[in-house]
Amino acid sequence: MKKIMALLLIFVLITLTACSGETLAYATTAISSQPATTGEGSATIIENTQLEVAAVATSIVVEYDEDDLETNTSDSGTATIQLNGSTIAFTGSGAEVNGSSITITAAGTYIISGVLDDGQIIVDTDDQEKVTLILNGATIVCADNAPIYVVSADKVIITLADGTTNYVSDGTTYAAEVVAADEPDAAIFSKADLTLNGNGALTVNANYNNGIVSKDDLKITGGNIIVNAVNDGVKGRDSIAVKDGTLTVNAGSDGLQANNDEDTEKGYISIEGGVLDITAGLDAIQAETQLQVSGGDLTLATGGGSVNSSQQSDWGNRGMGNTTTSSDVASAKGLKAGVDVSVTGGTITIDSSDDAIHSNGSLTIGGGNLLLASGDDGLHADATLTIDGGVLSITKSYEGIESAVIMINAGTVHVVASDDGINVAGGADGSATNGRPGQNEFAVSGDYHLYLNGGYVYVDADGDGLDSNGSMDMTGGTVVVNGPTNSGNGPLDYLGTFNITGGFLVAAGSSGMAQAPSDTSTQYSVLVTFPSALTAGTLVHIEAIDGTDVLTFLPTKTYQSVVLSSPLLQNGTTYNVYTGGSTTGTPTDGLYSDGDYTAGTQTSSFTISSMVTGGGAYGGFPGGRKMTQPGRGNGNMTPPGDGNMIPPDGGTMTQPGGGNMPQPGGRQRS
Repeated sequence: MKKIMALLLIFVLITLTACSGETLAYATTAISSQPATTGEGSATIIENTQLEVAAVATSIVVEYDEDDLETNTSDSGTATIQLNGSTIAFTGSGAEVNGSSITITAAGTYIISGVLDDGQIIVDTDDQEKVTLILNGATIVCADNAPIYVVSADKVIITLADGTTNYVSDGTTYAAEVVAADEPDAAIFSKADLTLNGNGALTVNANYNNGIVSKDDLKITGGNIIVNAVNDGVKGRDSIAVKDGTLTVNAGSDGLQANNDEDTEKGYISIEGGVLDITAGLDAIQAETQLQVSGGDLTLATGGGSVNSSQQSDWGNRGMGNTTTSSDVASAKGLKAGVDVSVTGGTITIDSSDDAIHSNGSLTIGGGNLLLASGDDGLHADATLTIDGGVLSITKSYEGIESAVIMINAGTVHVVASDDGINVAGGADGSATNGRPGQNEFAVSGDYHLYLNGGYVYVDADGDGLDSNGSMDMTGGTVVVNGPTNSGNGPLDYLGTFNITGGFLVAAGSSGMAQAPSDTSTQYSVLVTFPSALTAGTLVHIEAIDGTDVLTFLPTKTYQSVVLSSPLLQNGTTYNVYTGGSTTGTPTDGLYSDGDYTAGTQTSSFTISSMVTGGGAYGGFPGGRKMTQPGRGNGNMTPPGDGNMIPPDGGTMTQPGGGNMPQPGGRQRS
């Protein structure tokens, strides 16, 4: 959105420090604020603010032991546990039966079958010992505690035997002997490392609190697992790693959660494969530190979905004095991490009432196929957001892509936003923007930057198309912007400079706040405006005087300005602008290639003699430069006559019946 207030400058230093280690570490940087002076006075913006900035060392590398992956379910040399309603029959050694409970005290493999109406399977061995529990058609119910409870072990592997269906269910209350943080709070609860594998099925009904919990590392390498939990679905305090299998989670709170906030090398989640279908009241997948998705098929829904945003009366009250804070509203994001989110592969579908993908530090999309619908941001990172590849489609959002620094190097990006399409703005956003979208007014800083270096970017925005509280640079790629129609916004909106040295840019929308790239660019640009708005679906065509096609574009919204920067624009060449007509070309998001254009109405022509040319009925704001209005500043505006229109940066534009309109400078826009 436009910054109508007086521009205030703060000096921000954000340092991203690489560090060694298996996963990651934090770096904390102080932001010092000084009074900023404008033409109307000065103001102090922020006092003694601390911004927590994440530094990620390397990608997560999860090591899988042989027993994590192997699923030997033969009964050779194993003990058997037969569940018989209210009693348990045990054959073998290494376990003790006490009524309807059995305690495993030695390493080994134990095959469990039958039905236990109200009892427990307890593992309590030496910390150096491993235990494998093979669920071979087992139903385990406990009314007042965790049906499967690992008190002590080096690691426990729960293997789902081929072709079997297994059930674990608890009651609505637990009768813990001592109320403490490490007491059981899940239907399957382990104080040791826990692995689930196999080719069978398991349903966990958690009526008390959480579904499956490990206080250490939790790995899923197989099985068809369904978790229904009143609170969190699956928790691994130190880490969660999913390599294979099918995991379906219905959770009242978070779907998957790794919450170790005491060790910077823990609290991470890695998803390498498998099928995950998660419906969560809060976050679908939440990591305290780092979240990495390199494969798999993920379908995530949070907070009732993206439609839920429109049901909140306080959403969208930007700048209206609303005091809601991020702590007032629960987080309901799709993928979320406190330090870094990285997506390098997989198929991800998210429908979230809050941000679809969110990082309190850095976020990188390096691959994968992502389909996102969000009630707030599609992608959000507090510090840096990088797109290096993949296919990303944000079909619904408040703001599409948001961070203090955004860099797009490759990939295919489609964004639909009810506010800004791509928004470069600073400030921590721990939940939604102050709890709900549209309530953060970010301060202006030269450190905020949008880099467009490659790939394909399409933006459909009701607010600003590309918006930066700092500067923009474009060196390559293709960028297509549709919208806005509101003259209080612009297809391009930046407060520093927008230098273009390569690539192709077309942006169509309203003309009231239209900006062109800066005249410090090395690739030519033109801002064409029209006397009145043109309806959606009206072709705009620009061709050189020799007939060379430079642009044939079909905006999907009403528009009154078109910005074009293309390697085809040449100094000293005259170009004609047409609207309407028809073409035989092939469209991609309204941008036509090849084909023949049949002329509609010629509206103007212009000759390029500088890096930025203003063309059309109005001068607009080429290069974000000053514009003189009648009676203000040191310029003047001559009404149309029968001559030429001289844009601020030079060049000549002729319109039918037009006149001379010098615009040497004048008032600064805000």
